[in-house]
Amino acid sequence: MNLLLLAIAPAMVIIIYIYIKDKFEKEPLRLLIKNFLLGAIISVLITIALGYLVGSILPLPDERSVFQMFLKAFIVVALVEEFSKYVIVRYVSQRNKAFNEPFDGIVYAVMVSMGFATLENILYVFQYGVSTGITRAFTAVPAHATFAILMGYFMGKAKFSTNRVVLNLTGLFVATLFHGAYDFFLFINYIPGIWLGAIVSLIVGIVLSKRAMKTHQNSSNFRF
Repeated sequence: MNLLLLAIAPAMVIIIYIYIKDKFEKEPLRLLIKNFLLGAIISVLITIALGYLVGSILPLPDERSVFQMFLKAFIVVALVEEFSKYVIVRYVSQRNKAFNEPFDGIVYAVMVSMGFATLENILYVFQYGVSTGITRAFTAVPAHATFAILMGYFMGKAKFSTNRVVLNLTGLFVATLFHGAYDFFLFINYIPGIWLGAIVSLIVGIVLSKRAMKTHQNSSNFRF
């Protein structure tokens, strides 16, 4: 039970934080739970299917090859995982009438992402134990939230723009870029000190995420 609480607590804290930041027009709890479950189930299934497909097309056996680890980080992992979340936000969340202000893009993207991250975290924590759970609470789970905020920022803009396709895909691209950079520096950790690149990319992502949330808060239709 303690391991389960350790595994789910980081995502719950982030969800509460984002819910509080949605200041002017709260989303229905039923839809938030629905998006969380879609992230935990459907996004994970899409990731497994696409990961198997991409892995069979693009086998990357040499973990000492920087180029192969670059492809693994940005395509096999980042693009596959972010696309699996993007699909839910794009074709479920964005079409709902409750998605009625730009900040909602961030809210729903985070809910989907935290569903995904929670299941992933449970698997890691139960396999590797408490130390892994504590480490991931301050790294991997916040990283997933950061990627989601950056994606949701653009998808929130897209909902109310005539340039919807470009903005939606920009959200997917930016999330993939930051996710790929984070993983890439971890994958080549055989180079001394290179893992610091993952921390730097996460910090930059967090700073940009805070600006993204502030921007959408200030442009809310319900602010006044």
